[in-house]
Amino acid sequence: MKAYVFPGQGAQFTGMGKDLYESSSKAKILFDSADQILGFNITKIMFEGSADELKETKVTQPAVFIHSVVSALVNDDFKPEMVAGHSLGEFSALVANGTLTFEDGLKLVSQRAQAMQKACELNPSTMAAILGLEDDKVEEICASIEDVVVAANYNCPGQLVISGSNAGIELACEKMKEAGAKRALPLPVGGAFHSPLMEPAREQLAAAIEATVFSQPICPVYQNVDAKAHSSVDEIKANLIAQLTAPVRWTQSVEQMVADGATAFVECGPGKVLQGLVKKIHREAEVSGI
Repeated sequence: MKAYVFPGQGAQFTGMGKDLYESSSKAKILFDSADQILGFNITKIMFEGSADELKETKVTQPAVFIHSVVSALVNDDFKPEMVAGHSLGEFSALVANGTLTFEDGLKLVSQRAQAMQKACELNPSTMAAILGLEDDKVEEICASIEDVVVAANYNCPGQLVISGSNAGIELACEKMKEAGAKRALPLPVGGAFHSPLMEPAREQLAAAIEATVFSQPICPVYQNVDAKAHSSVDEIKANLIAQLTAPVRWTQSVEQMVADGATAFVECGPGKVLQGLVKKIHREAEVSGI
């Protein structure tokens, strides 16, 4: 079985999607409609913008979403049997499997980005990558700190991202190194994504999700919150809302997809980050990109 996976924030690059736009009339229609939906020329920023322009909150998440969804939808071989997305990528996966329309998915992603930005401004916070430490040890250290510090992204064995207050993350990094972590590296992000500090964003996004039409998917989506396959619209919505304050269980999602029969993983969108993570989680998996 073939699993299609969709990347999250951080995969963006200058020129992203330009080749698709120029080579496919279907892609051109989707890119042009994205400009109309968002009310600004995001395609120009994607094709010609600087790295700093692509990092702007209102740009980054929609840009990765647009590139990912378009690359899947214009591919003649795209016949998904299972899909999953890393954080933001879950929205791309839900358009790819027919749960959301392109327009509704893009609107939700744009609202999500703005809600997360507001939450970051309310609670200055950050994230850090912890390399070379067992997951349970990372969780134990996070729990020992009084400030908000939680495991946020289970990316692959030996690579876990933590999220929390600035002071909490600083202390956690010291403790992780003392416990034997190879690296404890603060990340250049705007805030503590996938932590309780995103609660204001979760509330705002919940209202937008509840007001959006979700359709029956053509194949299951393996969701970040519990790493399980979902086809129920009600479950998908609830998990999508919970995702902002809960960890991304990527390692567990890939393991579950393999257990359910996935032998090949195809990454749709910019970059090759997920291909690398899948290989670290399951060496025998065949990986490729669109």
